[in-house]
Amino acid sequence: MAFERVTVIGGGLAGCECACQLADRGVPVLLQEMRPQVSGPAHQTSHLAELVCSNSLKATRIDSAAGLLKEELRRMGSVLLSCAERAAVPAGGALAVDREAFSRLVEEEIAARPLIEVVRSEATRIPEGPCVIAAGPLCSEALSECVLSLVGGDALSFFDAAAPIVDASTIDRSIVFFQSRYDDGQGGDYLNAPFTKEEYDAFIDALVGAERVILKDFERRELFQACQPAEEVARTGHDAIRFGAMKPVGLVDPRTGKRPWAAVQLRAENAEGTAYNLVGFQTNLTFGEQKRVFRMIPGLENAEFFRYGVMHRNTFVDAPRVLDESFAVPGTQVRLAGQITGTEGYTEAIATGLLAALNAFADASGLDRVALPTTGALGSLVAYATSPQTVDYQPMHVNFGVVPPLEDGKRRSKRDRYAAYSERALRDLDRYISGRHDLFATGA
Repeated sequence: MAFERVTVIGGGLAGCECACQLADRGVPVLLQEMRPQVSGPAHQTSHLAELVCSNSLKATRIDSAAGLLKEELRRMGSVLLSCAERAAVPAGGALAVDREAFSRLVEEEIAARPLIEVVRSEATRIPEGPCVIAAGPLCSEALSECVLSLVGGDALSFFDAAAPIVDASTIDRSIVFFQSRYDDGQGGDYLNAPFTKEEYDAFIDALVGAERVILKDFERRELFQACQPAEEVARTGHDAIRFGAMKPVGLVDPRTGKRPWAAVQLRAENAEGTAYNLVGFQTNLTFGEQKRVFRMIPGLENAEFFRYGVMHRNTFVDAPRVLDESFAVPGTQVRLAGQITGTEGYTEAIATGLLAALNAFADASGLDRVALPTTGALGSLVAYATSPQTVDYQPMHVNFGVVPPLEDGKRRSKRDRYAAYSERALRDLDRYISGRHDLFATGA
């Protein structure tokens, strides 16, 4: 069967996953990426699938929503999840990647598929024919206007923030120590900068009082909760961040044999361990203030920064009002994928790219569209994001708060309940996949 070519706009996670999945099903793809001709405010390179914020794809535990989503993607044959696993760096119970290695692997996957043509130019209009807009939340102004005109709804926006990255060779290893929370103290995947109470008090005072880039109070209300800048968290209470990103629970400072008052954790950015990011320290401080304040972290007094934290406005559509259950714009051949739909997160972007490909293939083949079980991480997120009953729509990660309750009526601990959610989700997904060989015949 000869398929009409699908245009995929955006060479990020969603767009690359979508392009690979379509090509693997015999559909020709034009993958259009604006960089390097036009660069977004948070991009550092022109590589495909560049990670612009953290390098973590979150938890791998099967009894977590993030871990369940990864297993769902694995069973559906995700290409980019495989790339992420091959580019993994130590991160305890999370899947973190070497950014450059990950992008390189994705570009190799794209290049290995002759049905994909990559065009480096800005999309200033929506093309004729089937199209997937996966431009992400940082799409250019021209394309944003086209999308808003197409969907006929209001765009929503929030501010997203990225954490600083420091040169590993400038970290004082006589102070900072390797350990993952709750391990035996003999090693670990994270570096930990321990604070005394006095050091913590001085650091928080400096953090809260530092000069910020964005100062308007109304803009603070638009901050996406999962990406709150560290200084905004600290402003809610002197000890707020000590019970969050700086919690010392499960850590032992080898210099004292005791738990520190607080700790900043640093996670490797690459396999060589030459760069580390400050976990949970997304920030909106000016670059000069970042250098001053973050050098107050014990062990980082002489730190050199490969990248300062940045903050940027992200835009997404009011999906429950303007998209159908497949993230398509009703009455058109256009569907959206990735964070522009309001499904927030790297793995979620990969998942919606895969979903867009399956539905575009289904439309082209005259097949029923995908209807994933709502008991799953992805199925429940899509149901939430496209339900007209969803009000005050905001960016959403996968989470167990939107899955249907268990039906057996048993009283369970939180961990047992989450494990039961995952068991039910995978059982239902396997049943669905086995009944849709028309969509999943590629070996997924």
